[in-house]
Parts: sequence; structure tokens; C-alpha cells
Amino acid sequence: MDNVSVTERVLSYIEEHLGQELSLEGIAEELHYSKYYVARAFREKTGITVHKYIQGRRLSEAAGKLVQTGYSILDIAFDAGYGSQQAFTQAFHQEYGCTPQQYRRAGQYIPRQKRIRLQMKYVLTSGLFRKGGLAA
Repeated sequence: MDNVSVTERVLSYIEEHLGQELSLEGIAEELHYSKYYVARAFREKTGITVHKYIQGRRLSEAAGKLVQTGYSILDIAFDAGYGSQQAFTQAFHQEYGCTPQQYRRAGQYIPRQKRIRLQMKYVLTSGLFRKGGLAA
């Protein structure tokens, strides 16, 4: 299986389980790959690590909830996989440059880590189709 297919499977798994505990080891085990292979293939095709992608997706989802819902910041922090509001606030501030409360008051949702979708391109070469992947 090529790196694009592996990365597509990892991306799908992450999106389907974003609200659950996720780790490189757990994802690799669930998909029956070595964690080293998953880490290398994912970074090669996306340009970021699995951990950074998961964190970015969760923070983007949390940013949306801050603006679009009335949920407490603590509830949003727990939903995003953080064990405390303080840890969430620190990670959020590092990513967005403001606290969750400041972001909520600003009232504008701007996702930082959008969902990565890999696109397959088929190229006509000598009368045969050849498959190649691109990160979008």
C-alpha cells in the first residue's frame, strides 16, 4: 500500500475519532501499521506530524464551538481532549494568539487547521494511467 493510501486511512480515522483519545501508537495499531511507518508516511504527505494535526483539528473545532455555541470553556476544553481549562487556554493561546475568552468575545471563527484531504491525480503516460497523490 502506498503512502497516500496509508495517510488517507489515518486522516479518516482521526476525523472519525476526533472526540476520543488519539495517539500515534493507537492509530497505527488500529490500522495494523507500525507507528514509525505511519509517522513517516503522514509527515511525508501532509508536511506535519500526526500529533500536530490532531491538536490543530481539535483546537479548530474548539474555536468554532467558542463562537457558535454557549458551552462553557471548561466543557469545550474537555471535548477537545484537554485535562484542564488551564492546559486548553495555554494551547489555544499558543495557536490563536489570544485566550479562548478573548476569541469568543471577538465572535469570528477562523479555523487554523482545516481538514486535510488528499486528492488523487491520474496522469496519462504512454496510453496508461499512472496514479499520483497530492495534499490539498
